[in-house]
Formats: sequence, structure tokens, C-alpha cells
Amino acid sequence: MVGAWVAEAAARRIQVTRVMHYGITLSLVTGLALAAPWPPGIELNYPKIAVKLVILIALGAVLGIASARQKRTGAAPVGLFVAAGVLPLLAAGVAVLWV
Repeated sequence: MVGAWVAEAAARRIQVTRVMHYGITLSLVTGLALAAPWPPGIELNYPKIAVKLVILIALGAVLGIASARQKRTGAAPVGLFVAAGVLPLLAAGVAVLWV
């Protein structure tokens, strides 16, 4: 997700691409796989999982709205494009810094 966003930002194209949608789907699948209690008896950090899920849902909404506006007008709104780059970084920060 971040790689596709950086590539578009570096090329100065304010667009939401298919790769970004694939990235959010992959993020959901891997997040669910990592949050599954694989060994019995392990304690999970449910607040952290919930925060990351809320961020993922917000990112999905941002990508959906930006894609719809991009189809209608030809370009994604700048604010939504920036949010599509900041939210995955926020999710990564939560994953790394929340102990």
C-alpha cells in the first residue's frame, strides 16, 4: 500500500491505483492471520487489534471515496490521496510502537 502510494506521489500523479486496493486487501488478510490465536492459551492485545482494524476500515473508506471521485472527475482529491498515504504509516506505527 505504501509503496504504491510513494510511487504515485513521486511521479506527481494524484491517483488511487488498483495496486493500492490490492495492498489494503493483503493488509486485511495478513492482519487477520497474525491476529489469530495460533497456539492455544496465548493472550492477544485486543485493543491494539481493534485500533488497527479501525484504521484499516478508515483506509478502505478513503480509497473507496477517492476512487469514486477519481472516476467522476479524473483525479483523486489531494486530501484523500494524502490520507491514503498517512493511514498505512499510522497503522505501521501502531504495530511497532504499541507494546
